[in-house]
Amino acid sequence: MEFFLFLPQMRMSFDRIVGAAQAAEAAGFTGVAGMDHMMPTGAERHPMYEAMITNTWLAAHTSTLTISSLVLCDAFRLPGVLAREAVSIDHASGGRFELAIGWGSYVHDFEHYGILPNQPRERVQRLRETLEVLKALWAGETVTYHGQYHRLEGAFQAPQPLGKIPIVIGGSGPKTLALVREFADWWNLDTRYIDKLKGDKFQELTSQIGKARVSIQQMAAYVAPKADRAAITEVSMRRFGHSRPLIATGPEMLDHFSREAERGIERVYLWTCDFAQPDSLAGFGEEVIAKMPVRALVS
Repeated sequence: MEFFLFLPQMRMSFDRIVGAAQAAEAAGFTGVAGMDHMMPTGAERHPMYEAMITNTWLAAHTSTLTISSLVLCDAFRLPGVLAREAVSIDHASGGRFELAIGWGSYVHDFEHYGILPNQPRERVQRLRETLEVLKALWAGETVTYHGQYHRLEGAFQAPQPLGKIPIVIGGSGPKTLALVREFADWWNLDTRYIDKLKGDKFQELTSQIGKARVSIQQMAAYVAPKADRAAITEVSMRRFGHSRPLIATGPEMLDHFSREAERGIERVYLWTCDFAQPDSLAGFGEEVIAKMPVRALVS
């Protein structure tokens, strides 16, 4: 199992964002992922930076982390623009960019900014067209494409990606899962769908994702040795109780995530209740990441 730090780029300075990412890198995290909204969810009046510019800045200030967003909203960008942005970060970072994308779920983004299409059924179809265009442009094809939402005439992009830019798709509806099967390297379930991680429902969903690997988003509060667990619990539940955070010591988290790995979950986007404090990230790295069991590959 690998761990990404989920780091929403809101209510933080760029120095603070970079510091958290660098602390995660030092702690052994594999990647860092921000968010992509026009209005921060539940904090609409708070400051927030744009996703792809933030990704570029983090790529420039880290050396090993995979850089991503959980997830980019398809409707915010034309596919030709997104294709070129992604390849630019891919080259600038030495191949460390990953494209995580979805059709958008936060209604205020669409209502307040006049972004279209604003109906879920249409947004899913638009995402399919975007993925088809990205695939063709990144392959170096000259693209003529006549879709319902996108129209290209003899479009061409250079350079192409350094290798393959991995694609992550989030969501659990039937149409989204069809896109995962066809286009995705990773399928992600976020905290809104935590009930679907249980038992038969999880197995039913994973049977529909083809060869995509499984990732989850987990809200969590790390309880360091000798820390006041009651105080951490009170603050975490006040801030994020609706997301049912995992509040646990390092050994407890190690046990929890080891069980998740046994179920086939290969990546966790860790969303920390303390807003990614460096000491907590370091402790999580020492007590959890460094001690995760490694499963032998069977040929």
